[in-house]
Amino acid sequence: MLKCKGVVFFTGVGKSGFIAQKISMTLVSTGTKAVFLNPVDALHGDIGIVGEDDILVLFSKSGSTEELLGLVPFAKARGARLVSVTCLPGSKLARACDSAIVLPLERELCPFDLAPVTSTAIQLLFGDTVAIAVMEEKGLSRDAYAKNHPAGRIGKRLLLQVADVMDAGDRVPTSLPGTKVVEVLMELSEKGRGCVLVVDEERRLLGTFSDGDLRRGMQRMGAAALDCPVSELMGRNPRSVPLESKAVDALEEMEHPEKGKVSFIPVLDEAARVTGLLTLHMLLSAGL
Repeated sequence: MLKCKGVVFFTGVGKSGFIAQKISMTLVSTGTKAVFLNPVDALHGDIGIVGEDDILVLFSKSGSTEELLGLVPFAKARGARLVSVTCLPGSKLARACDSAIVLPLERELCPFDLAPVTSTAIQLLFGDTVAIAVMEEKGLSRDAYAKNHPAGRIGKRLLLQVADVMDAGDRVPTSLPGTKVVEVLMELSEKGRGCVLVVDEERRLLGTFSDGDLRRGMQRMGAAALDCPVSELMGRNPRSVPLESKAVDALEEMEHPEKGKVSFIPVLDEAARVTGLLTLHMLLSAGL
């Protein structure tokens, strides 16, 4: 499969056909050109898609499926390399193909040893294992994988950037360190993010002030806490994430098992200036 210059075709009948479809879809999603070929349709024109640079993988528990045996000579005439995947050694299909893989099967879980349940589970395990082995051997990156999954949770987790989700500009609650707490409360209430980022004149991050900091300050100082500068109550050395981070990386930082969970995190540019704010609610609302 690694040397294949064309397409890896998978085929099978019945439940083995569904397994073949699933494996082909897994390979496509992990960067390998793969297609499911219906054996009946192949004998009525679809075989024309198969060429000499391709591989045809045929799934059959018994290795005696008539539709697959009928397909073999025509696929060979097209120049494709044929690989059988069966559960019985020495089967007709195995003898007819260029390569033969025999999967270990003692019996079906079915009490009559008839219903294909164990055999299909083994087929699926084999196919998915091969798909991941090929993926690793090709060195598929996380970003490349993400491009194959642009929609849904997978795509969002791998493609969504911090800048796509965060508050920026005037929406970010900020305060200078010398501002009185009573004035900072207006910013805290107006922006509604449960925190204020304390910055210097250059917007470099100095600390954070949250509802929790206010409660702790009131418990310690009483009403006098409202009249002191916010720098006396703010949390120092806050965690932050770079602007170029992926949103999922920010989420992992906010839910770090050793550092502890936080409900918000500042976003900094290359000069360590505050450029945005992320909250846990924003990330969860984005579908992460």
